[in-house]
Amino acid sequence: MNNDPQDGQLIDRIQKNPKYTELVTKRSSFAWKLSWLMLIIYYAFILVIAFAPKSLGTKISDGSVISIGIPIGAGIIVSAFLLTGIYVRRANGEFDDLTRQIKEETK
Repeated sequence: MNNDPQDGQLIDRIQKNPKYTELVTKRSSFAWKLSWLMLIIYYAFILVIAFAPKSLGTKISDGSVISIGIPIGAGIIVSAFLLTGIYVRRANGEFDDLTRQIKEETK
């Protein structure tokens, strides 16, 4: 990386911009909320496996070979994709708009 003093001044201007602080705060908060939600979903499933494994082994219906744990496990995988999609949608909207505004103001 170049040690150009102008680079340092640009970084200072960006970091002092209130929209930059807003962006960092909102993005970090949102990412942590989604992360906690995914961890809760995942660890709830693991706790059920550990303490009530027979509940997940229950068959969906009398003649079925599929237990209730299979669709629940698939639902957990789908929830990870959905939460990722939710983050990407907000990142491509609100977070990108704030980034663009910061770039315009620091030119």
